[in-house]
Amino acid sequence: MEGANTHGGAANAQAEAADYAGGSASPSQDAVAGRAPVTADGVDGRSAGTSKAGRAYAALDLGTNNCRLLVARPSRRGFRVIDAFSRIIRLGEGVATSGRLSDAAMQRTVEALRICAGKMERHRVERAGLIATEACRLAANAEEFLDRVQHETGLNITIVSRETEAKLAVSGCASLIDANCDCALVFDIGGGSSELIWLDLARRKHSWRRSMVERLEVQSCIAAWTSLPVGVVTLAERFGGRFVDADMFQTMVAHVAGMLQPFEAEYGLRKRLACRRTHLLGTSGTVTTLAGVHLGLPRYERSKVDGCWLDIGQVRAVTAGLLAASYEERVAEPCVGRERADLVLAGCAILEAMLRMWPCDRLRVADRGLREGILATLMTEDGVYRTGGRAGYWRR
Repeated sequence: MEGANTHGGAANAQAEAADYAGGSASPSQDAVAGRAPVTADGVDGRSAGTSKAGRAYAALDLGTNNCRLLVARPSRRGFRVIDAFSRIIRLGEGVATSGRLSDAAMQRTVEALRICAGKMERHRVERAGLIATEACRLAANAEEFLDRVQHETGLNITIVSRETEAKLAVSGCASLIDANCDCALVFDIGGGSSELIWLDLARRKHSWRRSMVERLEVQSCIAAWTSLPVGVVTLAERFGGRFVDADMFQTMVAHVAGMLQPFEAEYGLRKRLACRRTHLLGTSGTVTTLAGVHLGLPRYERSKVDGCWLDIGQVRAVTAGLLAASYEERVAEPCVGRERADLVLAGCAILEAMLRMWPCDRLRVADRGLREGILATLMTEDGVYRTGGRAGYWRR
């Protein structure tokens, strides 16, 4: 899952510590701290006994393309992010053809995870949800790799199902759903897979804006979901990413449309969306990149992108501009950069296939999702907001 943005490489706390869940943001200083043992649950033994309100939680999303971490503490309305990390590691590079994680990709990933482990130790994280998604679901050597990660970094990472991934992503961006709509189609265009979740908002009991618990309840509105075995990395590897002309772009769109057809045939979403108030909600690097380019930002700014609305005409205008640009011109675009220049058109093709299948006027952009869903789940399970049982997502 590509999830929230990774513009600028390793994001520091100042860049990431925004109001993800309604709480204030006050990033900590990046200070060097010594290593301390971290248990399989991500619990730093030095901080036992900390009150629920003051304890630190961590959420790590190890995806096909990115490695992302958030560290946060509960706040009155949600949680306050105190540190973050994001790096493109391309763990799933070549997995679609070889069926295995490469040595180079694993080494890049371990190096990134060492940084994540250091941040967790520094902030004395008491509980963490550390998950891996599509690349590790597909790779034959994934368990061997995760054993190596635990040995070298102390992090016990769990491979989650596509359904769990979809539910967590929905919970993470629930506060951005337009309460005036009848339904919403939430999607995450990832590196190796893309999750699509149709929400029937008539089922909602709350607005999902008052508490973290109510935002988790958005899962009760899931009427249909699917996970496509295609993402920006796998699509670019199959069709090319650096040099994409109009014909190649249409071929990519058609390829993805063929994957969407069974989902549409089963649930008839096109007809159901056509007569109801609806909007799309995208939580991925593709949509945040498109928003940043549309806004003409000289550098990516989460505060301006997260929660913004785009008309579909604006989305297609940005796509057309990127398609007309050369690879080097895409590299020079501040909100694309070299790390995304060979992947962004693949993401645009996946999005265009969805827009053709389910025409819609508006798209809301979320620079939040999976990690925020993990944090909300952990804090709720611990009774920070309300007593509840543990769902067991984090056990290997």
